[in-house]
Amino acid sequence: MKHLLRELPPVHELQKSDRFTDLVEKSLINESQVTKVIQGELDDLRDKLLACNLPIENGSKQTFIEYIWNNTEEKVRKFQQDRLVRVINATGTVLHTNLGRARLSEQAISHVASVAGSYSNLEYRISEGKRGSRHDILEDLLTEITGAEAAMVVNNNAAAVYLVLRALAKDKEVIVSRGQLVEIGGSFRVSSIMEESDAQLVEVGTTNKTHLYDYQNAISDNTSMILKVHTSNFKTIGFTESVSTDDLVNLKNQHPELIFYEDLGSGSLYDFKESGIGDEPVVRDVIKSGVDLVSFSGDKLLGGPQAGIIVGKKEYIQSLKKHQLARVLRVDKMTFAGLEKTLRAYLSEQAAVDELPTVRDILKTEEHILEQVNLFSSQMGELSEPYNLEIIKGSSQIGGGTMPGVELPTYLIAVKHKNSSTEELAKNLRNGKPSVVTRIKDDKVLLDFRTITEQEMPELLERFGSLVRC
Repeated sequence: MKHLLRELPPVHELQKSDRFTDLVEKSLINESQVTKVIQGELDDLRDKLLACNLPIENGSKQTFIEYIWNNTEEKVRKFQQDRLVRVINATGTVLHTNLGRARLSEQAISHVASVAGSYSNLEYRISEGKRGSRHDILEDLLTEITGAEAAMVVNNNAAAVYLVLRALAKDKEVIVSRGQLVEIGGSFRVSSIMEESDAQLVEVGTTNKTHLYDYQNAISDNTSMILKVHTSNFKTIGFTESVSTDDLVNLKNQHPELIFYEDLGSGSLYDFKESGIGDEPVVRDVIKSGVDLVSFSGDKLLGGPQAGIIVGKKEYIQSLKKHQLARVLRVDKMTFAGLEKTLRAYLSEQAAVDELPTVRDILKTEEHILEQVNLFSSQMGELSEPYNLEIIKGSSQIGGGTMPGVELPTYLIAVKHKNSSTEELAKNLRNGKPSVVTRIKDDKVLLDFRTITEQEMPELLERFGSLVRC
């Protein structure tokens, strides 16, 4: 095939084409960028010819030109597409890490848009006409809701853990149970974060059993902190034992020089236990027990934007605010705006249920979901002709590394296409606009309406309709 190399068009010839001019004008991409794409396609085609891998049926200068232009136009089109796009989550996993975790409330979305589209008092005290601190913006809301003396916000809970350890336990010993040295998403480990903070990790107990005396025996003159990590992303069952927060508070009270810090991970401000869902501790209760510092996520059970929230004793929070890392790990105005409206909903338990999608979806009843499923099934009408639809019982997950083992009863629509594979149907749903992400089980595509809103149902119908028309 090497003789076909002579048929490859030079770049300058392609640049003189009307297709080059049209592509630059329509795509609003400058000539040098389009030229770079063309050059890349030429190089790729040349490599294929040298490897005796002809990508088209017959090789001629004209077919090569057409091949290069088609690929160039497709790459430019893809380059212009939004990278971050809206997705319909039909998996039933409420806090789907890969799909952005918590959905914001309408109030939070509106506030983010308002603050993002204008100037704000992010670091300005309007009443005094003086510079202010972004740490003050949400502190009163957080202390009111959690009962803590003080609070601050950083960019995620891993950052919160790092800041607490670096600022308050650098070169000092931190005692933690071996059973709590968890690994969170993306292979990030609590032990690794501790090492990076220059805190000296002191492991006590075993993987499945840790006793109070393990902590007592580990305390030394160089001990700065007792750390309890809530194992929110896994559950150990069987021959196990751990030390309660109350017992560790009592131990800390016998050693006033020590700090007792609890990393709650998910962090719940709503008591789901009252609805019979999981056993997640409520932040207010943990603070009330006497823990010095507590940290948790903003975009998990809280139902807000990504953030790490630290609440606790004022003296420790003040030290964290003054540390140089506080600036490195600070959040922007849009995060504050989204978090503010999310927190305000927790001032009333009913408002939290009514306004916050995360809380609402977790509490969604089987009856409500079944109503949605029946409505969608009836609306499919003629569109269902190429499909086999079946309403079945199933279970949803909360996700996001929270409440492991907790399953929420739900209803699903199991879909199978009469003329194509289940994988092909799932792929077509996923690659359309909007993208619909589903589950596959028993060779059927499953749609879980726990995480499908009523506003999304017409779009979901249109997606199935577009597949029928195709």
